[in-house]
Amino acid sequence: MLNKIGLIGGGNIGGVLAQELTRRRLSKSVGLMDIKGPDLAKGKCLDIAEGTPLIGSDIECEGSKGYEVLAGAEIVINTAGVPRTKRPDGSIPTREELLATNLKITDQVADGIRQNCPDAIVISVANPLDAIVYRLYQNLQPPKSRLLGMAGALDSSRYRYFVAKAAGVSVENVEAMVLGGHGDTMVPIRSCCRIAGMPVEKFVGAEELQAIESRTRKAGGEVVGLLGVGSAFVSPALSALEMVEAIVFDKKKIIPCCVLLEGEYGVDGLFVGVPALLGSAGVEKILEVEMTDVEQEGFNRSVAAVQSTVDEVSALS
Repeated sequence: MLNKIGLIGGGNIGGVLAQELTRRRLSKSVGLMDIKGPDLAKGKCLDIAEGTPLIGSDIECEGSKGYEVLAGAEIVINTAGVPRTKRPDGSIPTREELLATNLKITDQVADGIRQNCPDAIVISVANPLDAIVYRLYQNLQPPKSRLLGMAGALDSSRYRYFVAKAAGVSVENVEAMVLGGHGDTMVPIRSCCRIAGMPVEKFVGAEELQAIESRTRKAGGEVVGLLGVGSAFVSPALSALEMVEAIVFDKKKIIPCCVLLEGEYGVDGLFVGVPALLGSAGVEKILEVEMTDVEQEGFNRSVAAVQSTVDEVSALS
């Protein structure tokens, strides 16, 4: 158990995280920050605190409009940003269209972290994911082990769910991995997909797998379209919690994460989704996956898309 975990952003994802962190007793206290008023963060934390006797949790959950509530946090989860919301014409903004607004928010987030918990391991969930993580890196310049984005954990979970339903098996039987950028160019790695240790092709045909992989790339937009307002929040929160638990309990667990590459996969200076071993120090090792030629081509295209987004971030600096 840690002493404190901080949350930035008290929207849907932040709310689920605050509730789950308290219920799972991952730290002695949880600090939630959100500028919305009259005092959204304080209200959510009070609501959670009033339920703690029912779940037998003595974890302190404190909310504030100010970043000072993060003071001393050993892990900070950033969810701050404007979500994708369906427009009146039915179209959905891309993650990249949110870039300019969310970069300004991210600059404020970085200042808050620097002033209150500069040594914290930072897990960022806000979109556009790859760009926001890169901006945090520009502002904070942390060791590569202490800054990572939640993307692959969620995308891989979606892939696993779709495969399990197609195969007619438990989701627990499916192993899967999605790499690359967190967007339409993400790469489901079919060669790494296993059902009870067996190749996925033994259970699901090639044509159906192709449809599943296409659905996985667009899964976030599918949820946005169904909700109408806002975007997915339960599955992203649970994905971030998988990463937090790997760090808190020093699990040495391999999870696809958006991490800084410094030569791995032939990429230098970009945050890209790849398998990373997570433990108490944060990102303790980056693992390189052997891909098929088709998967490698897709990964290269995804890296190029991340580079394009990063170039836009630099232009907006």
